[in-house]
Amino acid sequence: MKTVTEILPAGQNYTGEIIGTVTLDFDNRRRRRIRLTMDGGEDFLLNLAKVQTLRDGDILLLPDGAGIEVKAAPEAVVDVYCKDTAALIRVAWHLGNRHLPTQLMGEKIRIRQDHVIEEMLVILGAKPVRLMAPFDPEGGAYGHGETESHSHEHDHPHSHGHGSDALKSERG
Repeated sequence: MKTVTEILPAGQNYTGEIIGTVTLDFDNRRRRRIRLTMDGGEDFLLNLAKVQTLRDGDILLLPDGAGIEVKAAPEAVVDVYCKDTAALIRVAWHLGNRHLPTQLMGEKIRIRQDHVIEEMLVILGAKPVRLMAPFDPEGGAYGHGETESHSHEHDHPHSHGHGSDALKSERG
């Protein structure tokens, strides 16, 4: 079985042969060691030294120099639009305060579908639009480029709320 031990990040110059692609959603792109199947049906082993998030366009390098391109699979997401840059920055702050994986896309922000967060976005004056699309969020600063998500049902040492009740309490 072919074994991948290195990743060439998206956007870097690759001159080898792409022998296939592997399409994965965001949750399945955070890996260290797993058996995967290329879109064409051939299995391979991903065997990295540490857990990494595979990004859309990364090249998984085989020992012979051939590569397998990573594709981000379409998944249930929300594109968030705002009336202006200031409103978009405010929305980005609220999403970051909730530790949500977020993809910054210039004039819009993309998050995973979540009815509680979508309600908060409407209260903030944003326009959330549901769709199926690839999701490739920013890495978190404290995770050394990795994004750590958490659910709405949790208990952790920092204080913050979620949804419209939290927004109302933040407004005073």
